[in-house]
Amino acid sequence: MQIQMQAYNRLPSSGHTTPSPPQSPSVRSPRYRHGRKQGRPGPQPPRTVAHRLAYLVLSVLLRRQGIFLFAPLIYISGMLFYMGTVSFDVGPVISHHPAPGSVYRSPQLYSKLRHEMDADNSTADAISTIWKNSYKGGEWKPCVNKSTSGGLPDSNGFIYVEANGGLNQQRASICNAVAVAGYLNATLVIPNFHYHSIWRDPSKFNDIYDEEYFMSMLQNHVRVVNMIPDYLMARYDHNMSNVYNFRIKAWSTIQFYKDNVYPKLLEEKVIRISPFANRLSFDTPPAVQRLRCLANYEALRFSSPILTLGETLVARMKEHSVRSGGKYVSVHLRFEEDMVAFSCCIFDGGKQEKLDMEAARERGWRGKFTKPGRIIRPGAIRINGKCPLTPLEVGLMLRGMGFDRNTSIYLASGKIYDAERNMAPLFEMFPLLQTKEMLASPEELAPYKNYSSRMAGVDYTVCLHSEVFVTTQGGNFPHFLMGHRRYLYGGHSKTIRPDKRKLAQIFDNPSIGWRTFKRHMLHIRSHSDSKGFELKRPNDSIYSFPCPDCMCHIGKSEDSRSVSAT
Repeated sequence: MQIQMQAYNRLPSSGHTTPSPPQSPSVRSPRYRHGRKQGRPGPQPPRTVAHRLAYLVLSVLLRRQGIFLFAPLIYISGMLFYMGTVSFDVGPVISHHPAPGSVYRSPQLYSKLRHEMDADNSTADAISTIWKNSYKGGEWKPCVNKSTSGGLPDSNGFIYVEANGGLNQQRASICNAVAVAGYLNATLVIPNFHYHSIWRDPSKFNDIYDEEYFMSMLQNHVRVVNMIPDYLMARYDHNMSNVYNFRIKAWSTIQFYKDNVYPKLLEEKVIRISPFANRLSFDTPPAVQRLRCLANYEALRFSSPILTLGETLVARMKEHSVRSGGKYVSVHLRFEEDMVAFSCCIFDGGKQEKLDMEAARERGWRGKFTKPGRIIRPGAIRINGKCPLTPLEVGLMLRGMGFDRNTSIYLASGKIYDAERNMAPLFEMFPLLQTKEMLASPEELAPYKNYSSRMAGVDYTVCLHSEVFVTTQGGNFPHFLMGHRRYLYGGHSKTIRPDKRKLAQIFDNPSIGWRTFKRHMLHIRSHSDSKGFELKRPNDSIYSFPCPDCMCHIGKSEDSRSVSAT
């Protein structure tokens, strides 16, 4: 027993060396053990050099057990030496598996699930059961102060901003400009809109928004005019390019405006800020936030033509949704050619799609995607949830969430890429789907046809009043809509925001069964419901999270303001 215990201490433990006892002769070699048991050995056959060498190596190995630790290294070295010195006529066969996400498998998945999907009558339609999640913090109501006592002090000067981007990026610029002008006690000139190479819309402020209503709603908070007085413009030869222009960093604090812009405003009496998109931090004092709330949720109203057409389409969608009590689903689908091109994702359009996307990237971004050293990995983009959902994938997702064939859907989008082919499966899954082009006559749409921002205003109106809003790609449009819907619907966004990373993994698995697929989709839907109530954190957007800056509790204590939504 003592010998066995000592044998375990041959190798050092925990970095400390322990001397080993001398070896017992009884375990010196197999020859001695055999000889003692059997007596004197008989005559041995003559040994060759190979036998002697093998015997010597075996003896050394048995005496020095630690050398077995190096056996794998010796084996690998021998194999490398062997492979380096021997040539093979036939190399090993390596099977190649496509990288995850590199193949667009959704059509295969649709083909597999379609029969079970159409035969599934196990649950009630989702539109009648959605938003059942209760929120312990209670509901919210708008509480923006629209009037103030007393007049405004004398103005410190005029601020002229140039808003860039699409419809909702411009909207953010307008609201931020109202907040800055109010904070500096300046007079805001109706913002000018840049012409953008992507949206290509020359519309002015009063083409999209009700300018008179905007000015009247802000009159007790911020002075707003539509032009700078002639006597001031005479200093600059009536040319705005001669006016001092601030180049302000994105997300600048309101304190920056006080320290840097305010002194120049007092000196010049007219200043220009261009560009002005995202030039004010989200984390601002309550007084500044209230001005943003007032501008976005109360003062900004679409112009009469846009509002009239939008409300007409809302009424028509409700007529189409009689089976569900006038409730319908709106989907913001980002699958226009420029969106698909910018994403660098690959779908199933083959060579023609490749040529179309390369041409679109060159038109819109001129060499951005062909810079030397730039590597684009479409599979990695898809797995990271960055690819826009296709019409087919949107249909699969909604059917899995419990929305059946009789669900009325309004599709908000621009011109879908290769629409005839890509939209076919979505129409198969939802035959009651409508677009503004289907709901409105060509004569009704004619005044908006070549104005992307005005068309987006119509889509915004119809989506705002839907029972369910589904966002598929992010961007300013859905973020503003989520906030506006919270403002209208007691603090709940009533929005489905799918986890696109999870979706990418599911769509990449064409062997998944319908029940498993449906379970995943219902989980994503449930998560969207539970995240419908969310309070604004310091660096969140006031335009997506109006609680608690723009809204107040109904019948709840003030302490619940600090309780975050689950």
